[in-house]
Amino acid sequence: MEFPHLSIFIALSFALIVATNAALPPELYWKSKLPTTQMPKAITDLLNPTDLTEEKSTSVAVGKGGVNVDAGKPKPGGTAVNVGKGGVNVNTGKGRGKPVHVVVGKSSPFLYNYAATATQLQDKSNVALFFLERNLHYGTKLNLQFTKTTSNNKANFLTKEVADSIPFSSNQVESILNKFSIKKGSEEAEIVKNTISECEENGIKGEEKLCVKSLESMVDFTTSKLGNNVEAVSTEVKKESSELQEYVIAKGVKKMGEKNKAVVCHKENYPYAVFYCHKTDTTKVYSVPLEGVDGNRVQAVAVCHTDTSQWNPKHLAFQVLKVQPGTVPVCHFLPQDHVVWVSK
Repeated sequence: MEFPHLSIFIALSFALIVATNAALPPELYWKSKLPTTQMPKAITDLLNPTDLTEEKSTSVAVGKGGVNVDAGKPKPGGTAVNVGKGGVNVNTGKGRGKPVHVVVGKSSPFLYNYAATATQLQDKSNVALFFLERNLHYGTKLNLQFTKTTSNNKANFLTKEVADSIPFSSNQVESILNKFSIKKGSEEAEIVKNTISECEENGIKGEEKLCVKSLESMVDFTTSKLGNNVEAVSTEVKKESSELQEYVIAKGVKKMGEKNKAVVCHKENYPYAVFYCHKTDTTKVYSVPLEGVDGNRVQAVAVCHTDTSQWNPKHLAFQVLKVQPGTVPVCHFLPQDHVVWVSK
């Protein structure tokens, strides 16, 4: 499923905004705010590391190559927005970006206030992610499949200036669809509306949430909740698997952070990178080494929720684990493209 291209008008607007703004590139903004925090792979995959020491200007090319935000090395250094036919692409300097493919009508299984859909209950890869904290120890065997939640959605981060210039509100859906040249009633239109709806939904009691549309906004939200002395982690997989297989928890399970506080950011399906970030004070984070029967090794991030009393009673976790809200800690592994933040 491809998103159609952005309009030339939007691309030119991006160019004017970025070219006239002296803000730091996202990578340098990270370093200025978090000088001792290493970027996890889930973040570096959405950025071009060759631009770490370069300030960017913007050039615009209009043609038939798709919509690209090119973070590769420009002539003096810059971001090129190319508009034409072929879908929405993000080019990080490694060749032409791929069209964005997304899953339609599927709410994230990690959001607390959503009831599981029939589709989610049949999705073995999602179901397998959930487990009970008492099973989080050396030797436990689990059937798992590690892929990226939005594995077909290659959408990269835009700069904060560009992202903030694009409408992102249920009151402006028609305008958003027009700007992205998305046809009303299409599957792509449902994706846009579904993501915005999830972002605008009120959080549960004790949850502080925000959908961030740029790396800078993610950093700002996280540091406002946890301070600047933080660690950011994501699940890292040696090789992705095409089906469920048995993994064993190896030695070295380690609790991360302090005081059961964490900010967890889930990647959403959207034409550019949007993360659903939320913070609670009842979350434990673990680093979990896993060994697959095929020899695959995974350094997984697991999150355990110690208070689920406010969750939707029909949440996927309860239906899979056969437990009731608020009774026992519920845990789940995170896909590779999600990010967890904890205090050091």
